[in-house]
Amino acid sequence: MMLAGAVFPWRKANRFRLLIDGPQFFPAMLEAIARAERRVDLELYLVEDGGCLERLLEVLLAAAARGVRVRCLFDGFGCLKMGQTSRDRLAAAGVELRLYNPLALRLKFRNLHRDHRKLLLVDGCIGFVGGAGATDQFWNPQRPDEHWHEVMVEMSGPLLQDWQTLFDAQWVNCQRRRIWQLPLPRKIPRIPLLPTGSGLGRVAYAAARQHTDILHSLLHNLRRAQTRIWLATPYFLPTGKVRRALIYAARRGVEVRLLLTSRNTDHPPVRYAGQRFYPRLLRAGVRIHEYQPHFSHLKMVLVDDWVSVGSCNFDHWNLRWNLEANLEAIDPSLTEQVVQSFERDFQQSQEIDLRSWYARPLHMRLYQRMWGWLDRLLVNIFNRGG
Repeated sequence: MMLAGAVFPWRKANRFRLLIDGPQFFPAMLEAIARAERRVDLELYLVEDGGCLERLLEVLLAAAARGVRVRCLFDGFGCLKMGQTSRDRLAAAGVELRLYNPLALRLKFRNLHRDHRKLLLVDGCIGFVGGAGATDQFWNPQRPDEHWHEVMVEMSGPLLQDWQTLFDAQWVNCQRRRIWQLPLPRKIPRIPLLPTGSGLGRVAYAAARQHTDILHSLLHNLRRAQTRIWLATPYFLPTGKVRRALIYAARRGVEVRLLLTSRNTDHPPVRYAGQRFYPRLLRAGVRIHEYQPHFSHLKMVLVDDWVSVGSCNFDHWNLRWNLEANLEAIDPSLTEQVVQSFERDFQQSQEIDLRSWYARPLHMRLYQRMWGWLDRLLVNIFNRGG
C-alpha cells in the first residue's frame, strides 16, 4: 500500500475536459455515478445537507441498490453539517462511509489535520478532480444561478489508475493510522521531468508535511516559466518560496497574473491577511485581479502550457495540515480551455494597481495590518512547535 512519499509519474493518452461552475460539473458527475456498474469512490471535504447533497445521495443510493460498491471518504470536520438522517440513509443502502480525523478534544491541535481533497472515481473509466464540495454554495438545483465560482476537470485514461491508488491508500490509512504519524521526509521529492506532447497527466498531492511534491512541482514550474504564470486561489497566503518565485519571474519578464477573491469571500480575515503581500508583488510587475461577480473558490495554475487544477490553495496553512490533490497536465486542448477561463475571469475582475492600493481607506489598512499580524504570529508559533 502506498504511503506518503511516493511520487507519481506522467501518464500518456489521457483526455481532459474543464467544467466550470456547479451547474456544469455537478450534472456531469451525477450522470457518471448514475451509469456506474462496479465501483464509485468519492472523497470530499465539504459535505452539507441541502439540495446539492440530496441530488448526490439519490444517485449514490441508486448505485448501491443495483450492486455497485460505493465508498465515501469525507473529512470529519468538513461534513459536520451532514445530518444523522443523511448518514443513516447511506448506511441503510450499504454505502461505505469513513471519516477522516473526526474531531476529538484529546487530539488538541491535531484536529487541524484535514482531508481537503475533492475526487470522484467511477469504474476506473472516468474521474473528476477539482475544488468543489457537496454544498448548496457550489450548486443549488433550486437556485442554479447562485453559486461559488469553481472548476472540476473530467478525466479518462491510464491516469485514473494513479488516482485510484491515491484514494485506496487514504481509505486504508484513514482507519489504520493518522497521517501525521508518518515520518517526516529526509529529502525533498524528486519531481518527474516535464514531458512534451498531449494527453499527459500526473497526480500531484500533499500529505501534510510528510509529502509535498505538489508544492515542489509548482515551484519547479514557476522557476522555469518563460512566458506566463496565471494563478487563481481563493485564499492568498502563499509560502515565502512561492512569493519569491512569482516576484523573480515577473522581474525577468514573465507575465505574472493573480486571480484572487474580492469582498465576495467566505473568510474576510484571510483576504485581509494576504493583501499585505500586494505592494511588493505590484512593484515587481505582478498583476493582481480581484474577481467581482461572486466568490471565486477555484484553485488553478497555468505556467506556459503546464496546468495544475485541484484542491490545493498553495498557502502555508493548507500545506502544513491538509491532504491535498491536484491534476497536473500537458494537453493543448485543456490548456486552451484554461486560458479561456482565465481570460473571462480577468475581464470580470477589478485590477489592483499601486495607485489604487495606496488610496485604500483607513479601515482597510487597519484590517490588513491586524489580520496580517495575527497570521504571522500563528505561523511563528506553529513553526516553533515543529
